[in-house]
Amino acid sequence: MSDHRTAGLVLAAGAGTRFGGPKGLARTADGEPWVERAVRMLTDAGCAPVLVTVGAAAAEVAALLPGAAIAVPVADWADGLSASVRAGLSAVWGMAADSALVVAVDTPDMPAAAARRILAQASSTALAQAVYDGRPGHPVLIGRTHGPALAAALSGDRGAGPYLRAHHAVRVECGDLWSGADVDSR
Repeated sequence: MSDHRTAGLVLAAGAGTRFGGPKGLARTADGEPWVERAVRMLTDAGCAPVLVTVGAAAAEVAALLPGAAIAVPVADWADGLSASVRAGLSAVWGMAADSALVVAVDTPDMPAAAARRILAQASSTALAQAVYDGRPGHPVLIGRTHGPALAAALSGDRGAGPYLRAHHAVRVECGDLWSGADVDSR
Protein backbone atom coordinates (compact mmCIF):
# COMPACT_ATOMS: atom_id res chain seq x y z
CA MET A 1 0.00 0.00 0.00
CA SER A 2 1.33 3.42 -0.99
CA ASP A 3 1.43 6.48 1.23
CA HIS A 4 0.78 8.61 -1.85
CA ARG A 5 -1.96 11.18 -1.24
CA THR A 6 -4.00 12.78 -4.02
CA ALA A 7 -6.30 15.68 -3.24
CA GLY A 8 -9.28 16.46 -5.41
CA LEU A 9 -9.66 20.00 -6.73
CA VAL A 10 -12.88 21.37 -8.22
CA LEU A 11 -12.54 24.62 -10.17
CA ALA A 12 -15.73 26.59 -9.43
CA ALA A 13 -14.66 30.22 -8.97
CA GLY A 14 -15.63 31.73 -12.33
CA ALA A 15 -18.52 34.03 -13.19
CA GLY A 16 -19.73 31.77 -16.02
CA THR A 17 -20.30 34.65 -18.43
CA ARG A 18 -21.04 32.38 -21.42
CA PHE A 19 -23.23 30.24 -19.18
CA GLY A 20 -25.27 33.14 -17.81
CA GLY A 21 -24.07 32.96 -14.19
CA PRO A 22 -21.60 31.23 -11.90
CA LYS A 23 -21.41 27.52 -12.76
CA GLY A 24 -20.67 26.84 -9.09
CA LEU A 25 -24.37 27.56 -8.49
CA ALA A 26 -25.66 25.39 -11.35
CA ARG A 27 -27.86 22.38 -10.66
CA THR A 28 -28.96 19.28 -12.51
CA ALA A 29 -32.54 19.04 -13.78
CA ASP A 30 -33.48 17.31 -10.51
CA GLY A 31 -31.92 20.10 -8.40
CA GLU A 32 -28.59 18.57 -7.38
CA PRO A 33 -25.78 21.16 -7.30
CA TRP A 34 -23.04 20.45 -9.82
CA VAL A 35 -20.45 21.28 -7.19
CA GLU A 36 -21.88 18.59 -4.92
CA ARG A 37 -21.72 16.05 -7.74
CA ALA A 38 -18.08 16.95 -8.47
CA VAL A 39 -17.06 16.61 -4.81
CA ARG A 40 -18.84 13.26 -4.50
CA MET A 41 -17.27 11.97 -7.72
CA LEU A 42 -13.75 12.85 -6.54
CA THR A 43 -14.41 11.34 -3.11
CA ASP A 44 -15.79 8.17 -4.70
CA ALA A 45 -12.65 7.98 -6.85
CA GLY A 46 -10.46 8.04 -3.72
CA CYS A 47 -9.33 11.67 -3.47
CA ALA A 48 -8.89 13.17 -0.02
CA PRO A 49 -9.26 15.93 0.85
CA VAL A 50 -11.44 17.56 -1.80
CA LEU A 51 -11.09 21.31 -2.25
CA VAL A 52 -13.33 23.65 -4.24
CA THR A 53 -12.26 27.08 -5.51
CA VAL A 54 -14.86 29.79 -4.93
CA GLY A 55 -14.86 33.34 -6.28
CA ALA A 56 -17.94 34.70 -8.03
CA ALA A 57 -20.85 34.17 -5.62
CA ALA A 58 -18.32 32.65 -3.20
CA ALA A 59 -20.59 32.45 -0.14
CA GLU A 60 -23.44 30.90 -2.12
CA VAL A 61 -21.18 28.33 -3.77
CA ALA A 62 -19.49 27.48 -0.45
CA ALA A 63 -22.93 26.92 1.10
CA LEU A 64 -23.55 24.14 -1.46
CA LEU A 65 -20.42 22.17 -0.52
CA PRO A 66 -21.11 18.80 1.04
CA GLY A 67 -19.50 17.28 4.12
CA ALA A 68 -15.79 17.68 4.46
CA ALA A 69 -15.23 19.59 1.19
CA ILE A 70 -13.02 22.63 1.72
CA ALA A 71 -13.77 26.00 0.11
CA VAL A 72 -10.70 27.80 -1.25
CA PRO A 73 -11.37 31.54 -1.72
CA VAL A 74 -9.96 33.02 -4.93
CA ALA A 75 -9.73 36.76 -4.32
CA ASP A 76 -8.56 37.50 -7.87
CA TRP A 77 -11.07 35.17 -9.57
CA ALA A 78 -12.01 37.89 -12.09
CA ASP A 79 -8.48 37.59 -13.54
CA GLY A 80 -9.56 34.30 -15.12
CA LEU A 81 -9.09 30.56 -14.85
CA SER A 82 -5.40 30.87 -14.06
CA ALA A 83 -6.19 32.55 -10.71
CA SER A 84 -8.47 29.67 -9.74
CA VAL A 85 -5.91 27.03 -10.69
CA ARG A 86 -3.10 28.84 -8.84
CA ALA A 87 -5.15 29.33 -5.66
CA GLY A 88 -6.45 25.77 -5.70
CA LEU A 89 -3.07 24.16 -6.24
CA SER A 90 -1.48 26.36 -3.58
CA ALA A 91 -4.09 25.13 -1.10
CA VAL A 92 -3.55 21.50 -2.18
CA TRP A 93 0.21 21.74 -1.67
CA GLY A 94 -0.40 23.41 1.70
CA MET A 95 -2.23 20.24 2.77
CA ALA A 96 0.83 18.11 1.99
CA ALA A 97 -0.80 16.22 -0.88
CA ASP A 98 1.55 14.57 -3.36
CA SER A 99 -0.68 15.30 -6.35
CA ALA A 100 -3.94 17.00 -7.30
CA LEU A 101 -6.72 15.60 -9.46
CA VAL A 102 -8.33 18.65 -11.05
CA VAL A 103 -11.84 18.85 -12.50
CA ALA A 104 -14.00 21.71 -13.71
CA VAL A 105 -17.40 22.13 -12.07
CA ASP A 106 -19.02 22.26 -15.52
CA THR A 107 -18.51 18.53 -16.11
CA PRO A 108 -21.41 17.24 -13.99
CA ASP A 109 -21.68 13.94 -15.87
CA MET A 110 -18.06 12.87 -15.30
CA PRO A 111 -18.01 9.38 -13.79
CA ALA A 112 -15.69 8.37 -10.96
CA ALA A 113 -14.31 5.74 -13.37
CA ALA A 114 -12.63 8.51 -15.41
CA ALA A 115 -11.05 9.94 -12.27
CA ARG A 116 -9.87 6.49 -11.15
CA ARG A 117 -8.31 5.87 -14.56
CA ILE A 118 -6.30 9.09 -14.30
CA LEU A 119 -5.44 8.36 -10.64
CA ALA A 120 -3.72 5.19 -11.80
CA GLN A 121 -0.95 7.55 -12.98
CA ALA A 122 -0.62 9.25 -9.55
CA SER A 123 2.78 10.19 -8.15
CA SER A 124 4.49 13.38 -7.01
CA THR A 125 6.06 13.66 -10.48
CA ALA A 126 2.95 12.77 -12.46
CA LEU A 127 1.38 14.84 -15.17
CA ALA A 128 -1.61 13.23 -16.87
CA GLN A 129 -4.73 14.36 -18.70
CA ALA A 130 -7.90 12.61 -19.76
CA VAL A 131 -8.60 12.70 -23.47
CA TYR A 132 -11.85 11.89 -25.22
CA ASP A 133 -11.36 10.50 -28.71
CA GLY A 134 -8.06 12.40 -28.63
CA ARG A 135 -9.54 15.71 -27.37
CA PRO A 136 -8.01 16.93 -24.09
CA GLY A 137 -10.34 17.35 -21.13
CA HIS A 138 -10.75 16.69 -17.42
CA PRO A 139 -9.69 15.29 -15.07
CA VAL A 140 -6.07 16.42 -15.00
CA LEU A 141 -3.50 14.99 -12.60
CA ILE A 142 -0.73 17.31 -11.43
CA GLY A 143 2.11 16.00 -9.30
CA ARG A 144 3.58 18.26 -6.63
CA THR A 145 6.91 18.66 -8.43
CA HIS A 146 5.11 20.46 -11.27
CA GLY A 147 3.43 22.96 -8.91
CA PRO A 148 5.82 25.93 -9.01
CA ALA A 149 6.55 25.78 -12.75
CA LEU A 150 2.88 25.32 -13.62
CA ALA A 151 1.82 28.25 -11.39
CA ALA A 152 4.43 30.46 -13.06
CA ALA A 153 3.21 29.46 -16.53
CA LEU A 154 -0.45 30.35 -15.91
CA SER A 155 -1.98 33.62 -17.04
CA GLY A 156 -5.37 35.12 -17.78
CA ASP A 157 -8.26 32.88 -18.67
CA ARG A 158 -6.07 29.96 -19.76
CA GLY A 159 -5.72 26.83 -17.72
CA ALA A 160 -2.91 24.29 -17.62
CA GLY A 161 -3.27 23.13 -21.25
CA PRO A 162 -0.14 24.81 -22.63
CA TYR A 163 1.94 23.52 -19.72
CA LEU A 164 0.55 19.99 -20.11
CA ARG A 165 1.43 19.98 -23.82
CA ALA A 166 4.90 21.45 -23.30
CA HIS A 167 5.72 18.91 -20.58
CA HIS A 168 4.30 15.93 -22.45
CA ALA A 169 1.57 15.00 -19.99
CA VAL A 170 0.48 11.38 -20.29
CA ARG A 171 -2.71 11.34 -22.32
CA VAL A 172 -5.18 8.82 -20.94
CA GLU A 173 -8.07 7.89 -23.23
CA CYS A 174 -11.41 8.01 -21.39
CA GLY A 175 -13.79 8.27 -24.34
CA ASP A 176 -15.17 4.82 -23.57
CA LEU A 177 -16.41 6.11 -20.18
CA TRP A 178 -18.29 9.28 -21.20
CA SER A 179 -18.19 12.14 -23.72
CA GLY A 180 -15.89 14.47 -21.77
CA ALA A 181 -18.20 17.38 -22.60
CA ASP A 182 -18.37 20.47 -20.43
CA VAL A 183 -21.58 22.47 -20.19
CA ASP A 184 -21.41 26.06 -21.47
CA SER A 185 -25.09 26.95 -21.80
CA ARG A 186 -28.23 26.48 -19.75
